[in-house]
Order: sequence, then C-alpha cells, then structure tokens
Amino acid sequence: MVVFAAPTILSLVIGFAAASIGECIRFWGVSYAGSETRTTGTVGGTQLVTSGPYSYVRNPLYIGNILMYIGVGIMSNALMPYLPLIAFVYFAYQYTVIVSLEEVYLSQTFSNWNEYTKSVRRFIPSLTKFGGKNIFPQDPASRDKPNFSRALRSERSSLIALSSITILLCVFYLEHWRIA
Repeated sequence: MVVFAAPTILSLVIGFAAASIGECIRFWGVSYAGSETRTTGTVGGTQLVTSGPYSYVRNPLYIGNILMYIGVGIMSNALMPYLPLIAFVYFAYQYTVIVSLEEVYLSQTFSNWNEYTKSVRRFIPSLTKFGGKNIFPQDPASRDKPNFSRALRSERSSLIALSSITILLCVFYLEHWRIA
C-alpha cells in the first residue's frame, strides 16, 4: 500500500471517513466487551455480550476492522479499486473462518446462544435491537453499560496506528502535490 500510494484529497477524505467509522464501531464494541477482545491464541471467552453494538450484530469488531482496512486502502489510493477489494475479500474470508470457530465454542458454553443467533445476524447489522439479557459467569452488571475509559486503553494502539497512517498518507499527498 505504501509503495503504490497515490493519495488525493478525495481519497483521503472518503478513506478517513470509512476508517473512522470502523474505529468508532470497534470502540463502541470494546466499551462493552472489554479487553477480552484483544486475546490471541485459543478460541474462548468468559462471557456472552449481547448489549451495545452486540444487540445489533454479533461481530461488530470484525466489521469495524474491515471498514478500517478498506478505509486505509481508499486513503492510500493504491491500486484502486483492487487493493480495497482484495482486502475486503481476504478479511471477509479470514473472519468467517474465525467466527465459525468462535461460534462453536459459544454455542457449547452459553445457554442463550441459540436465542441470540436467531435474533442477531453474524455480520449484517439489524435495525432492531436484540432484547436478550447478558449472561456472565462473573459480575453480571459489569457489561450492561459501556466503559469508555477501558475502551480507550484497549484501543490506544489502533488509534495510534490509524493516526500514524493518516499522517503518513497526508505527507505523501503533500509531497506529491509539491513536486507536481
């Protein structure tokens, strides 16, 4: 992306808007789910979060990630429209595989999983909110409201990365404009 970057004002604005929407969705999701969203390794979790963005779509963080990747691709204006399309296909496939593994675990662990999946779609947000209650093995009140300070701590690296790539692409644009 950096090698072939050819940003324009329009690509920077549209791409930044898409990436920012993606980060806002991630931030909202992390404010409900907490730092467990940053785990790597084995599939699993100690809770089934069904409030906040999870009451509209089961995987808001992955939707946010895809929007961020596509937004950065649009900002760079590199190999348009191929780079954003390839990124979309790659991450859609990757997240579909990951989600299928996560959902096996969730269906075996949480008794209300089937009810939740009947009401809330995997990747396409619903316009109606799921009315189910969260089920937590520990501290049931802890995820009923967003915790924005926790989300800010968890999303710090994403915000720094998005800011850095935005600045870098703006510098590329200014350098190209100055040379031209």
